[in-house]
Amino acid sequence: MTTTRTVTTTAVLDRDAPLPTASWQDWSCLVRLVVSDPDALTPAIAYLEAMMQRVDRAASRFRADSELSWANANPGRPVVVSRTMANLVASALREAARSDGAVDPTVGDDLVRLGYDRDIALVRDSPLPVGSGPEPVARPSWRDVRLDEIACLLTVPAGCTLDLGATAKAQTADWAAADLSDRFRCDVLVEIGGDLAVAGRKDDWQVTVAERVGQAGEQVTLGAGGIATSTTTIRRWRRGDTEISHLIDPATGAPAAGPWRTVTVAAGNATHANTCSTAAVVLGDGAVTWLGIQRVAARLVHQSGEVHAIGGWPC
Repeated sequence: MTTTRTVTTTAVLDRDAPLPTASWQDWSCLVRLVVSDPDALTPAIAYLEAMMQRVDRAASRFRADSELSWANANPGRPVVVSRTMANLVASALREAARSDGAVDPTVGDDLVRLGYDRDIALVRDSPLPVGSGPEPVARPSWRDVRLDEIACLLTVPAGCTLDLGATAKAQTADWAAADLSDRFRCDVLVEIGGDLAVAGRKDDWQVTVAERVGQAGEQVTLGAGGIATSTTTIRRWRRGDTEISHLIDPATGAPAAGPWRTVTVAAGNATHANTCSTAAVVLGDGAVTWLGIQRVAARLVHQSGEVHAIGGWPC
């Protein structure tokens, strides 16, 4: 596949001037990389692309040769995985615990049943109804996943399919921003499909928050950490008479259907910001209280379009 990048470089690095930037499409989403050192941009692009390839080989649900697919194909059996995969699973389980299971990596079978059985760019509407199958007597959850982080042994419980889509993208952004800032000794912003992480000394990143790429939005200042947006307005398709979103409520196995269509969260890192934004969509009426407990700044868009800001938003 040919990757087309848009690259802009400038040596002027004051607050109002654009910084060296590259953007391209990967993982069926927009990838954006910004650095404060023009000389770092080209090697930083190569580094980020290599990291994303490594994560894809480890955790893609759509690659038959990925470590995730191998672990899912051997339920109940310990499978040796790479350190990258072990860290990704550990992150997913940690965020599942922090969200009280509202973000659960064991919903892969639900996604397949709803038609999300291939890369989202290939998912198409279908006149066929949503697939169904027998419910297990005791439905596995994230608590049933076994991970030995030291030995890098992963055991996927029988009766479910592991899917790391809720955390892997944001975790990659966090890793890349921190690694690139340390490697090139400069300020870095990495955004992968709405999950955005920053690293370095710069404390006035200007970020535009919108429901869709290219839409007008709200500009906020990010000093550190990350911002993530979860929305039911994109990544949608139809099965029969049912319109489906990729955001799944683990309690029901169905698309989240609460009052919030889009939630954006600023947190200490992109991974937790994404957990909070996704969990808020899933939790629905309980989202505002739960986000308050998490002590994060958030922007919630109601199904009516009304915007609610909490936790000191805009940050």
